[in-house]
Amino acid sequence: MTNAMRNPHAAHVDFGFLAGVIPSSPKAMPSDLDMIFERHKQFFIGEWKMLGEPISYGQEITLKALSSLDNFNVYIIQGYSNSEGRMVGKIHKLVNNKLINMGEGEERLKGIIKAWWDYASN
Repeated sequence: MTNAMRNPHAAHVDFGFLAGVIPSSPKAMPSDLDMIFERHKQFFIGEWKMLGEPISYGQEITLKALSSLDNFNVYIIQGYSNSEGRMVGKIHKLVNNKLINMGEGEERLKGIIKAWWDYASN
């Protein structure tokens, strides 16, 4: 399973077949997450978006709900990492329905992740 998850040619899952599966909320659709860490029941969520790429309404609802939980840290990362290359732009943390600027760049992201890991390890 590990190899499949790191497959650079893996396509995104098309959830279109689930449209209308919830009769009381026919527009409800699943959201995907780009990055998740777990450490001692603490979670780090990273949602990656290309410059100018919007967050869907459903994904926004999901990310806000997760960020309101004590054991979830939710980050929105502008950039990409794929077979074409890697670019880490602005990094924002979602706190109380607000985006907090945490800096930018690959080294900054690594520092945020390492700090979270240390926090979650205690």
